[in-house]
Amino acid sequence: MYRISVALSILFIMTSCGGAVENDRNSRAGEDERAPAVQIPAFNADSAYYFVGRQVAFGPRVPNTEAHRQAGLWLTETMERFADTVYLQKTRVRAYDGTTLNIKNIIGVFRPEQRRRILLCAHWDSRPYADYDPDPEKHYTPIDGANDGASGVGVLLEVARLISKNQPGIGVDIIFFDAEDYGNHRFSDRPEQDNWALGSQHWARNPHRMDYYARFGILLDMVGAADATFKREGYSMLYAPNVVRRVWDTAHRLGYGHMFLNREGGYVTDDHYYINTIRNIPTINIIHQDNTTPHGFFPEWHTTGDTMDVIDPFTLKAVGETVVQVVYEE
Repeated sequence: MYRISVALSILFIMTSCGGAVENDRNSRAGEDERAPAVQIPAFNADSAYYFVGRQVAFGPRVPNTEAHRQAGLWLTETMERFADTVYLQKTRVRAYDGTTLNIKNIIGVFRPEQRRRILLCAHWDSRPYADYDPDPEKHYTPIDGANDGASGVGVLLEVARLISKNQPGIGVDIIFFDAEDYGNHRFSDRPEQDNWALGSQHWARNPHRMDYYARFGILLDMVGAADATFKREGYSMLYAPNVVRRVWDTAHRLGYGHMFLNREGGYVTDDHYYINTIRNIPTINIIHQDNTTPHGFFPEWHTTGDTMDVIDPFTLKAVGETVVQVVYEE
């Protein structure tokens, strides 16, 4: 994943619209006729952690590999258990080095009849190169991608499970994008172009419904490491500042202000960039940024150390609970 570094709990209550209350009995009857308040389900961090681990168990999920194929089958079957409709968007894209990649975007649709929709997304592939590994001999070794890829998918699978049991008042679409992380090798001399986020580029130009639009989108990327810090990413503030403020305010209200920092972060070329610039859906990126590392992300980024040892259920809970709150308050 290429990075450019530079300096909802309101409850929606549906009340009955009866006539004037004539006496106490009628008053009580009117109260009984009110629709129940929307219940915000509890995010289960252990469930999300399990979903992360199941992905990692397949091995590196690099396009054109058996691990990628098996992981894609499992993700599809899992989403089919939760979503009302699942679309598989298969295509071929060309990587930066000319390799033809067979990829698949996995799209789960909840309440397809609703016009008011929210988009949630993450990438499910993993990096084919550990090109930031401290050991030069591993620079062409595929990585497990426990945090960089699997963590966002794990959180959204748990969100999908919750929605399947208690649907919110809006439509929700969950997309797992493929081929996000097959961009230029760190030591490649090829020019940097739009070589990253190939799956989201394809979807943005060819959505599963040609008239598709969402009120806003939230991308999750690297949302599982211990002591994670989420800054206000640059493109998110450029294209969807109101969504950033809403999500960050929600996180602070839930007690996660020490993780969702009110600080400007770098501009990150990620899936949300193409959703914003091609599809014109205001979309933000919740992504771990860390100024103490040379690349600006969690220490094990694009190394063979991005394993389940990096994943902290508390971080998954902080992000997942925040997303659930935003969705059910919409």
